[in-house]
Parts: sequence; structure tokens; C-alpha cells
Amino acid sequence: MSTPRPHIVVMKFGGTSVEDSAAILRTASIVTSRLKKTLSPIVVVSAMSKVTDTLLAAAAAAGRNDREAALKLSDSLRTRHLNAAAELTSGDRLTSLQFNIHNDFDTLDDLLRGISAVGELTSRTSDNVVSFGERLSSVLVSAAFAEHGIASAHVDARTVILTDHHYGKAAPNEPATESALTAQVLPIVDLGKVPVMGGFIGSCDGITTTLGRGGSDYTAAIVGGGLHAGAIEIWTDVDGIMTTDPRIVPEALRVKTISFEEAAELAYFGAKVLHPATILPAVQKNIPVFVLNSRNSGNEGTKITATPPPCASPFKSIAAKKKLTIIDIVASRMLLAHGFLAAVFEIFDKHHCAIDMVSTSEVSISITVDSREALPAICAELSTIADVKYESNKALICLVGEDIRGQAGISGQVFSSISHVNVRMISQGASEINMSFMINEEDVDEAVRSLHKKFFSAPDATIFDVSAAAQTDDRAVTSNA
Repeated sequence: MSTPRPHIVVMKFGGTSVEDSAAILRTASIVTSRLKKTLSPIVVVSAMSKVTDTLLAAAAAAGRNDREAALKLSDSLRTRHLNAAAELTSGDRLTSLQFNIHNDFDTLDDLLRGISAVGELTSRTSDNVVSFGERLSSVLVSAAFAEHGIASAHVDARTVILTDHHYGKAAPNEPATESALTAQVLPIVDLGKVPVMGGFIGSCDGITTTLGRGGSDYTAAIVGGGLHAGAIEIWTDVDGIMTTDPRIVPEALRVKTISFEEAAELAYFGAKVLHPATILPAVQKNIPVFVLNSRNSGNEGTKITATPPPCASPFKSIAAKKKLTIIDIVASRMLLAHGFLAAVFEIFDKHHCAIDMVSTSEVSISITVDSREALPAICAELSTIADVKYESNKALICLVGEDIRGQAGISGQVFSSISHVNVRMISQGASEINMSFMINEEDVDEAVRSLHKKFFSAPDATIFDVSAAAQTDDRAVTSNA
């Protein structure tokens, strides 16, 4: 059995937390605060904000033979990283950092020229291009730490996050990764240094892979689980998990503590703060995860743990997932025939299309998906065994809380509060902590506001940050006086 290491804290900083020199200096200050508590930080960083999107755009341009556009995008990123380096470091360290940045961008430019010459962008090559974001940010952050008095050591994540070859969404080889982390990262920690690595990226047989969008969270959880850390911290630009999206409901409350299962449901069904896969390695090793704000580091954020205190409120949070499609499959003579459901789901599996919700009646199956690219091909195959139609521009509303099925009348309260909204599908039976339903996209904001007003008008102070709401109300009263 592996030894727990409660002194290790894995700290993941998202793109907005390393977007420029000012943000990186805030990150350095936060890491210093952990060192002062005699903790041993391991830092995982995303690419600088918007860099991944720019790299994807450059790869796409090269793939359509527009070499000039691809290299222009690369040059803009080169300038941005060099400017940040000059603001964060000096002397020999700056010279070394500039050399590394130029070397990486020279390699990237050669890669883009090669893609343009071939005129084809494969998923393997796309992973290689997009990996440069984290490769560059981790080198930059490590140098900035050293410049500002933090003993740090850069670790190429591709040498320790070992995966399969499913390019674009690779899965980690957990035993191999744990061995690599123990051999390469743990000695750095034992020397009193802070390892700094890029998130999102790994390798398979020496070939660069990526874990999928949002995968830097996953990297942090893999590292935390592999080294049996005491905590995993996800640093972003919000104060934690909220009762709903504050852009829809400005008076949304911070959730102080939530269970692993509840956080995973929220992450999957639209909450943007956390990547769904982040939870899995933490659950396996029972490692608490904290969601924190790098722009407000004094806020205690949200603690995700196996056993949070009981909540007097029926729900913890409301999430919304847009851009979904409902597929109706009707085959009255075959629905109950042996193998029909298997044939339907085999088609979705063939196209690597995840299903969000399923509802069946005597003569039909309704399925919701968020994959629009594969939709024509999926429906074409389904039409060989059934009548098929689909409706786009749908949204899923997910309410998460403890023991929802055990609360009498809760469904009636939910749907009476949104009686003015047309509900297309409903799901509750599969989970004790999740109630979901489908509506039109244009009704999302109104539905979320109505539900939040109904269920969070008298929040449980044990679970929700009611003091922040009270301060907001006080300020509003003062400004109106």
C-alpha cells in the first residue's frame, strides 16, 4: 500500500491565472503562502489564456494550406510569451528563457509548415501543435518562480503523464504514471523544490497526447492521486462552485462544501468551474479538492470531499447544459424485440457519441446528445432500423442535491416553479442526487432564475456563503440611501 503524503498539495492554475505577468506574480504569491505553511506544492499550469484556441486556429489554417495565416498566429504567440518573459525575469535567466521560447516556436513553425505542405491535419498532429501552450507556460512559470525566490524545477509533463494513443482525449495509464511520478517528481519535492509542469498533455510511446479540453484539472488529479497528496487545489477566476451561474442569477451563492458525487454531476452537466474527470482520481484516493480564486486568494472557496455535512436545503446547485439535440427513435414493432436497444446504442458507440439522457415509452426511445458533428451519420444509420427525427437547440437543466428521491413532493415543487416553461424530457430515477429535464435553449435563463428563487431564498448557512449575500444586500441598501 502506498504511503499517504499529507504535506503535498497539488495546485492547478488555469489559463486566466497565468494569462500575463501580473497573473503569474499572483500565482507565485499564492504558492509562497503554501510554502510558509510548510506544505510541499506541486504546480500544474494551463496554457496562458486563449493560447490553446490560437494554436488550434493555427493548426486549422495549416491544414487548409494557409501557411501564412498559421505562421502569423504563431508569431503573435511568440511575441506574447517573449514579452511576459521580459517582464518576469532578467539577466542570464531571461537569456536562457528567451532561448527556450524561440526554440519551441521554431519547432512549432516547422510543424505548421509540414502540416501545410501535406495539407492534412491528423488528430495526432493536432495534439502536438496544441501541446505547445502548456509546454511554454510551464517553462515560463518555473523561471518566474525562480526569479522571485521560489526554488522550482520544470518537469515536462509528457515524461510523467503516460497515456494510451487516443489522440485528443487520451486516458492515463495509472500504474505507469504513478511509477513515473514517484521516480521523477517526488525526488524534486524531497529536495524542497516546487515542481512545475504543464497540464492537459501526456505521451504514449514518446508521442505527445492530450487529455481533452479542460484536461489540466485532470492532470492535477492524476498527480495528486498518483502521489497520494493531502489536497488538490484548482485555482481559477471565480470564488468556487456557485448555486448557479452568476451571469444568469447575480445573487448566486458560493457553495462552501459539496460531495464528490454532487460535484461530478454538476461538472458533467454544465458547471464550467471543474472538469468532470477531475473528481475520479480524487475519489479513488479520498483526496479533498478545493476550488479557489487566484484573484481573491483569501476566499475559502469550495471544498469537495467524500462526506460533507448534511444540508437543510434540498439542492446544492443548478447547472445548465446548452447546445443539445433530442433524437426520437420510433420502431413500434421492434422496440421490445431482443437486441433492438443494443443495436441503437452500438450506433452511438461506433461514432464515439456520449449520451446525456434516455427516456423510453412503449413505442419510442428519446435520447439527448451534444455531438452535432456526428449527428447526420448517426441518424442515417438509425434510420435503417427505425423512424428517426431530431430537434436541436435544446438545453438540459440539472438540479443536484442529497437524497432527492427521498424528499416527498420535491418534483411537484420543481415543476410548479417553472410551470410557464415547456418541459420536453424528465429524468430522475437513475441518481439519488440528480434531477434533470430538457427545455428549449431560449427558456434556460428564465427557468434557472425561477428555480433559484424557489430553492435558495432561505439557504443553509452551513453549506452556503450567506454572509457574502448579506454584504451585497447591505451595500445595495447603502447605495440607495
